[in-house]
Amino acid sequence: MEDIRAVRPRPTVTELRLSAFTSHRGAAFPLGPMTLFTGASGSGKTTALRAYESLARLGAGAALREVFPDPVACVPERAAADAQGRRGFRIGCTVDGPAGPVRLDLAVQAEPELRVVGERLTGGGRTLLTTALRDPGRRAVQAAWHTAGAVPVTRAPLPDDRLATALLPLRVAGRTEGQRQVLAAAEQTVVALRSLFVCDPQPQLMRRPVAMGQERLRRDCENLAAVLERTWDRCAGRDARLAAAVRAGCAGPVTELAVERFADGTVRALLARDPSGARAATPVERLGEGELRYLALALVLLTGPGVLAAGRVGEVPQELRSLTVLADGFDRSLDRRQAQELLSLAAAVCAEGDLRLLGSVGDASYARAAAGVTVVDLDP
Repeated sequence: MEDIRAVRPRPTVTELRLSAFTSHRGAAFPLGPMTLFTGASGSGKTTALRAYESLARLGAGAALREVFPDPVACVPERAAADAQGRRGFRIGCTVDGPAGPVRLDLAVQAEPELRVVGERLTGGGRTLLTTALRDPGRRAVQAAWHTAGAVPVTRAPLPDDRLATALLPLRVAGRTEGQRQVLAAAEQTVVALRSLFVCDPQPQLMRRPVAMGQERLRRDCENLAAVLERTWDRCAGRDARLAAAVRAGCAGPVTELAVERFADGTVRALLARDPSGARAATPVERLGEGELRYLALALVLLTGPGVLAAGRVGEVPQELRSLTVLADGFDRSLDRRQAQELLSLAAAVCAEGDLRLLGSVGDASYARAAAGVTVVDLDP
């Protein structure tokens, strides 16, 4: 049977552009199945990941104020205001998929008030959507999208606090070939951006028992034990793979990852050990910070989108979905052995095609020669 992915590639973000965003100017970063930003403190690693997350949230329909609560902090340093006192920032991305490469570029005004002042969606050598702020007194931008019917372009006002690309599927009928091209490009972009799970394990929160009955892992991973209790026995192969990863990254012998249930309805995770024939276990709260972060990240890499608290695009066939995990400080608190083991696991999982990883690391020396890993060095 023909592989649908060979005919219709999964929508994926392949380039992140920070044209003017905090410390970045005129920057374009290629993104592969696994991409790691590296550089000295203050080089802009976290900023780049924050820009990607911002685009993802806008693609999911969030308002500008939700995404940029402190918009002035996004304006490039030393950027001068124009005669009307306006300053802003610009970000964008390229999304590859069934519609071919599609570029999204967004200009946002941060001062004197937060609003979209321009957006452009291009693909197939054609401008598919543009928006512009025509009347500063109105809370709207003038949008124009490709139609190629009786009229070549359709014009309409759209809100100035939302990503117009995310609104197009609700506004474009898809009756003409031009409209269908616009819809395909917009939907491809939105699907790729929305398919994001931000992972920021917080060891101090993972050390306490949590209420049972939770199936979706949160970004701080504090409910890791509850997720294991409800979901892990559904896939023996995944369970064995996680146990192998934990053995490689945690001190002492490990036979499996288990849970302990309490009468009050809470549960905690355990590392089951059997060092000398007498079964023993170590509660995860006794693990070091590096071990807890390693455990959480390994779980995220192996568990898949169905168990992560990430946006689901229900109308997209499973064969065309690809989840991106965003992990700032991917190697934070890890020793070199743990970082290398986690890198190997991430590279193997990303090579399978269901998951992509975008992260930042303090030390990329162990990653530069790894197959399938794109290292973006931000040091001058």
